[in-house]
Amino acid sequence: MAEVRHGNKACTVNPLKMSQPIGAALAFLGLDRCLPLLHGSQGCTAFGLVLFVRHFRETIPLQTTAMNEVTTILGGLENIEQALLNIHKRAQPAVIGLCSTGLTETKGDDVAGFLKLIRARHPELADTEVVLVSTPDYRGAFQDGWGTAVKSMVEQLTHPTTVRTLLQVNILPGCHLTPGDIEEIREIVESFGLVPIILPDLSGSLDGHIPATFLPTTLGGTPLEDIRNLGEARLTIAIGEQMRPAAEALEKITSVPYRVFDKLTGLKASDDFIQLLAELSENEVPAKYRRQRSQLLDAMLDGHFHFARKKIALAAEPDLLFALGTWFAEMGAEIQCAVTTTMSPSLARLPCDEVLIGDLEDFERAAVGADLLVSHSHARQAAERLDIPLFRTGLPTFDRIGAAHRVSVGYRGTRDLIFEAANLFMAAHADFPALAASDPALLPTTPLSEAGRASATSTIHRH
Repeated sequence: MAEVRHGNKACTVNPLKMSQPIGAALAFLGLDRCLPLLHGSQGCTAFGLVLFVRHFRETIPLQTTAMNEVTTILGGLENIEQALLNIHKRAQPAVIGLCSTGLTETKGDDVAGFLKLIRARHPELADTEVVLVSTPDYRGAFQDGWGTAVKSMVEQLTHPTTVRTLLQVNILPGCHLTPGDIEEIREIVESFGLVPIILPDLSGSLDGHIPATFLPTTLGGTPLEDIRNLGEARLTIAIGEQMRPAAEALEKITSVPYRVFDKLTGLKASDDFIQLLAELSENEVPAKYRRQRSQLLDAMLDGHFHFARKKIALAAEPDLLFALGTWFAEMGAEIQCAVTTTMSPSLARLPCDEVLIGDLEDFERAAVGADLLVSHSHARQAAERLDIPLFRTGLPTFDRIGAAHRVSVGYRGTRDLIFEAANLFMAAHADFPALAASDPALLPTTPLSEAGRASATSTIHRH
């Protein structure tokens, strides 16, 4: 059990976390024909726009109510009204995701009341859903904004129903999953004959495809009709603790039960996911996943020599931190330090002594002497100063291409993670093969951790 500790510095020196509004905006980018709208200054939206464009290298539809000093004092009713009318006229989205910011939350704008007045004045907006999300950036972090946005989508768009479709399964992915991860999850679920409804679905809107035509809104993602019909599912699968509140809200509205997977990275986690799908579908596990499981076992055997006793320094959002931290421990590595952005129930279960809610300065100080740094691209300067390899993961990753297509879930994704990390270790010690050839006794001999051995001996049972 890890002790979760807050940093006591007067200010953040080198930020690790990103704000709630940006997390909520990304969640809305996973809906089809959607346009996120940040209720705040132009700078808030410009920051998020640049962040997403550099990471995904795609066109990002993002709008702002463009609050200034005067409108902030007098209230944002007119700005919201004008923004909604302009968006409806020019883009005609199915959904507008209205996210508050620290500026307007501090002022105390009654945005819910504003929306009632605006809809009463403008009946032409009746065919456009406006989902309001409270996301002050002086509280919480990126992960919190994503989770709050998905919960608001469920509460404001999903219809109660008693109809059940036995093959429909709801998937609520956390913000730590890439479009590639979501596409992999969809493929796994569909291979069992089940019908996944994924909310939000970045694999449809930010997977890097070239559209046949330009749209001022998102192109691809979860359709509005699917969100309304989430209550018809047999089960909701939430991936990451950040999605538990959304799953609970959906169960309260529709009575659809849910199950939370704290991660889908690693052998045991993948086994549990595959087993659940086999039970839901009453089908045998497809042969290709048995093959992929065997490949993962072989990769674990090949790679664990390079992970043994390696010291890992981690800095990421809580759910990503937990998924990677437990995976590294299963491979025989040790977590030297773990820094994150916000509170989460999963943090206390990390296999390390302490988790610090802090910034990249805290991370750099604690990572001295580590064998590998694990964080997003903003940690690259720390890696250069410490002369330690950087395993880039999470958002933003702007100094490498293909971040949106990286897969780290399931058997295949975990296998590829082993190869990527092991190659970094090998590249950092270029003389390792020669050393091993001269004296095999110098090879690392530490086996897989207890968790790793337990995972390696677990099996998938047929239903």
